[in-house]
Amino acid sequence: MLIARLLVAIALCLTATLAQAAGFRLIDVPADADGPALNGAMWYPCSEPPGEIDVGGFTLPGVKDCPISGDKLPLVVISHGRGGSFVNFHDMAETLADAGFIVAAINHAGDTTFDMSHSGNFSVFVERPTDIKRLIDFMLGASPAAPNIDPQRIGFFGFSAGGFTGLVLIGGNPDWGNATTSCQQSSTPLCEQIRRKEFPAPLAQDQRIRAAVIADPLAIFFTADSFAAVKVPVQLWASQRGGEDITPETDAAVARNLPAEHEYRVVPNSWHLDFILCPPTMAKAVPEVCTDAPGFDRAAFHKEFNADVLAFFHANLGGM
Repeated sequence: MLIARLLVAIALCLTATLAQAAGFRLIDVPADADGPALNGAMWYPCSEPPGEIDVGGFTLPGVKDCPISGDKLPLVVISHGRGGSFVNFHDMAETLADAGFIVAAINHAGDTTFDMSHSGNFSVFVERPTDIKRLIDFMLGASPAAPNIDPQRIGFFGFSAGGFTGLVLIGGNPDWGNATTSCQQSSTPLCEQIRRKEFPAPLAQDQRIRAAVIADPLAIFFTADSFAAVKVPVQLWASQRGGEDITPETDAAVARNLPAEHEYRVVPNSWHLDFILCPPTMAKAVPEVCTDAPGFDRAAFHKEFNADVLAFFHANLGGM
């Protein structure tokens, strides 16, 4: 599958594309009654000179295990897309960290680059919001950054299935039967469960999240009534062309149905995976993923994208 090839390429050949520096530390959320151990990383303000960090065969800009600069800092947590990883949005994390935010991202167990064992199953949709809730608990409790975080200033970023995750966490209520039409020609475990009406219990929500950025969310489970309880400001991004089960129509429906204050931005001439930065080594490995439409500059878009996300979080969570 195209998405699988993309994810392996990211994991094997991601290279630094920005000159920015941020503190960087690997994190492990311990297993508990609500789920397995989760691995990931955090980025944060750092006053030391910039360098490069080797993380399992790929390189990120930053300073490993640098002391955290600042107190009462806002926190942003990140949820990757289907089969992604915690490094997918490292460029955004670095931008936010340089501006005074602590950023944390984890691999969603069973739905990440090297472990797709739950992908396409209802369990993923149940587990994903709980994963992020556990990540926030960890960051505010046992993490090395806990003393530096302001618990009243927590934001969320999610892409694709991570966008679904965020919409649930801020109050979205999926209607699982809404995907029946989409499943008519599919024999995936998820669609089989939908046809048997084996729907999960209510999913985890988290009122500690005060603002959310959602990019091209997987939204087939939501209806016009799904977002009645959403109260926090949202910045919603959509690709013009869609792709990977995301359509312009589902993005537009989310925008119409969000009752809370929100921004809606459609990226001209883009497709779904343009939200993931494509460094030269990945472009060589999977050109079909990294070849943009004529006139679209992915690197330039990411500079604007990251700047606009930063401005949104500054406006709604404040800075250092």
